[in-house]
Amino acid sequence: MPEIIFPGPEGRLEGRFHPQPKTDAPIAIVLHPHPQFGGTMNNKVVYNLHYAFHKMGFSVLRFNFRGVGRSQGEYDQGIGELSDAAAALDYVQAQSQNARHCWVAGFSFGAWIGMQLLMRRPDITGFVSVAPPANLYDFSFLAPCPASGLVINGTADRVAPPHDTRTLVSKLQEQRGITITHTEVEGADHFFKDEDQHMQPMLETVTSYVTRRLSESTR
Repeated sequence: MPEIIFPGPEGRLEGRFHPQPKTDAPIAIVLHPHPQFGGTMNNKVVYNLHYAFHKMGFSVLRFNFRGVGRSQGEYDQGIGELSDAAAALDYVQAQSQNARHCWVAGFSFGAWIGMQLLMRRPDITGFVSVAPPANLYDFSFLAPCPASGLVINGTADRVAPPHDTRTLVSKLQEQRGITITHTEVEGADHFFKDEDQHMQPMLETVTSYVTRRLSESTR
């Protein structure tokens, strides 16, 4: 896994970039959970999502937000972290200028950041939001949501309760022109801790969804 340092808004950002040999390979970035609660790019969900995207043929980057690991800067309430995510996407796009598909995936806090990035960057063609904390953050900026995507969460999530996720999804599904797919992993907690019962079904759902979307021409 090639370690990289790339420029961010507040200094250097540390990442792991896994490119594909094909110049027109799809690209993706994967965003980690809350920096102040132990979230890093090596979080198990983030790590597994990274490799899932790479196995699907993506050139993929995961990275540490400012103030995490070797990334410079300090936690910035999500504002600076959104700028970090934009810088990460810029980096991947510069390496893969012929990519026809551009995806953003995020877990927990990273899902919130990823959805905001979606609003800023019309070049993003799809998203995966894993356990979005709709109880903790305002997602009302998704009006309208510019791209179709997958929302996936566990039915036993106490950090981001399923009820709030369902409410978020129902609002998004009212919007025209996009399709929001929602899947719940039965019995899974916020971190999908059980490898066989929760983590693997989540990853299989993501892989199935993204693979299908790559074969379609619509957003």
